[in-house]
Amino acid sequence: MTPLMHAAYKGKANLCRLLLQHGANVNCNEHEHGYTALMFAGLSGNKEITWMMLEAGADTDAINSVGRTAAQMAAFVGQHDCVMVINNFFPRERLDYYTKSQGLDIEPKLPIKLAGPLHKIITTTNLHPVKIVMLVQENPLLADVESLGKCCRVLDLICEKCMKQRDMNEVLALKMHYLSCIFQKCSNFLKEREDELNGLLKSLLKGRDTDGFPVYQEKFIRECIRKFPYCEATLLQQLVRSIAPVEIGSDPTAFSVLTQAITGQLGFVDAEFCTTCGEKGAEKRCSVCKMVTYCDQNCQKVHWFTHKKVCKTLQVHEKQDMEAAKVKKKQEKKVEAEEFNSAVGPSSRQIGSMEESACIDPSTSRAEENKTAEASVSSPESAYEDDSSRTSTNIPKESEE
Repeated sequence: MTPLMHAAYKGKANLCRLLLQHGANVNCNEHEHGYTALMFAGLSGNKEITWMMLEAGADTDAINSVGRTAAQMAAFVGQHDCVMVINNFFPRERLDYYTKSQGLDIEPKLPIKLAGPLHKIITTTNLHPVKIVMLVQENPLLADVESLGKCCRVLDLICEKCMKQRDMNEVLALKMHYLSCIFQKCSNFLKEREDELNGLLKSLLKGRDTDGFPVYQEKFIRECIRKFPYCEATLLQQLVRSIAPVEIGSDPTAFSVLTQAITGQLGFVDAEFCTTCGEKGAEKRCSVCKMVTYCDQNCQKVHWFTHKKVCKTLQVHEKQDMEAAKVKKKQEKKVEAEEFNSAVGPSSRQIGSMEESACIDPSTSRAEENKTAEASVSSPESAYEDDSSRTSTNIPKESEE
């Protein structure tokens, strides 16, 4: 193992950065089993080191002695966050291609100043539309109608290239199309209004009065999937079959199905997600209803305009759920106690009867012995009387003879 492999496996980010700065070979596979530094980074579960290796030019398609890639090895040990980082990584070189004039083009399709912000959004693992709009809103270079139009054009070209190349990449093509639809929606809102995309955020977050479900967001994601230009794609057909029979407001949502298709099936994930932006690891809860989670105060402020309508209703539901859970727990304990008594009862009764028969009072036993002795053995006088009577009757009188 090289020093870079050791540092990646132990999760030492600073040491990995130092070794890479001094020219460490990130694609060295001289390990006895063919492991690379990216594989060890995935096994460690450190997303920062995994991203560092990818930025340094790590080969995501390299396989080890058992024919497994870095993403497959990370998935095997349950490091799904690293798997998402690897699967969603897009090399910066592929994007820089569009920052240069090609062929008869007078100017490049993408200005150099937009390459960095666009690459950050392309490689993000959180595909929530609110999060994407927030990333656009945070960067003044992107929050412009002309810039968004150029980004949409580049994303569409990447999508087309992914579908027409020899090794067709439907997952990346669908992701690029989805991001292009969000950018197009941002551009349309900026053309109509000058509120810095706040109107679009409110539209995506606004929930219905009954349960607060974001209907517009669900319809928007379904529309993005429906507009995918390559109808023969297998992934698109699977998405349509999964989403079409589901009513709006029911599970699974279009966002959950799309996320699983692009980032992969995660199975059971014991983590909370932000109600506003969908970021993983949200720890803050609404102080009133305790039903919704947020990653920070900003997300809570953005979502409050629609959450306040259903907050009290959710609070009542929370109390009812807690009471129902307590009743259910008591019933389960009662059933367990009854089952335990029914299983242990007969054997305990048998043991108790045996103990009662074995434990006899000494005083009662002596009294019973005395009674039996008196009943069986008669007094000596009565015995002598009986003997004398028997002898008198058996001996004949001499006088009569």
